[in-house]
Amino acid sequence: METTAILHQFERNTGRFALAAVEAAVERREEVTPELLRILEDAVNGAAQLEAEGHYMAHLYAMFLLAQFRETRAYPLVVRLASLPGDLLDSLCGDFITEDLGAVLASVCGGELAGIQSLIENEATNEWVRGAALSSLVTLVVAGQKSRDEIVSYFARLFRGKLVRQWSQVWDALVSYSSELYPAELLDDIERACEEGLVDPGYIRFDHVKRDLSMGKERILARLIDNPHRHLVNDTVAEMGWWACFHEDRARKAAHAVSDSKLDITS
Repeated sequence: METTAILHQFERNTGRFALAAVEAAVERREEVTPELLRILEDAVNGAAQLEAEGHYMAHLYAMFLLAQFRETRAYPLVVRLASLPGDLLDSLCGDFITEDLGAVLASVCGGELAGIQSLIENEATNEWVRGAALSSLVTLVVAGQKSRDEIVSYFARLFRGKLVRQWSQVWDALVSYSSELYPAELLDDIERACEEGLVDPGYIRFDHVKRDLSMGKERILARLIDNPHRHLVNDTVAEMGWWACFHEDRARKAAHAVSDSKLDITS
């Protein structure tokens, strides 16, 4: 499949995952990478127009493939895209932000943290993006690109002055990911944040953190390594192919089949 045909299949959501195009893009990695970077840059610069047109998908295919390729040139582009205003970003990316952005950031950053940290520390950035950026740091620990101690030290700086002390999802994420990394050094910071109402108890409570602490460092870190959600992007097909937007027709047919069956039974 030629590059132009690959890119055409990525452009709009037709209700089917572009499997052949993704496989062809992987085979033509060197040829297609500059085009994927261009798609990502165009999405950042023309986000409002793409939102108005609707059903645009190329930027999502591009981010996953560039993440699979460990393409560090995508890093500043992903950071810029993630910095778009919240409503516009949600329209263009949807659940990608909470489900996949962290893994993509970790996969394209090449171990460089400045862009990720800029997302976390910018109060104007969408809070779910900031939480995903925090998640990417935990993924980098699991991937062996950053040490636990380095990330825990950065988390400590967030607790101790780098974040505004008012509730947001960022505080929930910070406490949760601190606990995933074994929270011994941060326990007092976490307790204080909980006491000040900076953390939603419906999301995570201090007794949950203490429970993790009681498990011991080795068990906590072993559990983290085994977590299937803490991995770099290795397979775009596996990451995207199951999405509901690619199976809506199948779901509708199944629903109609169930409905027809019920009608037959009651007739």
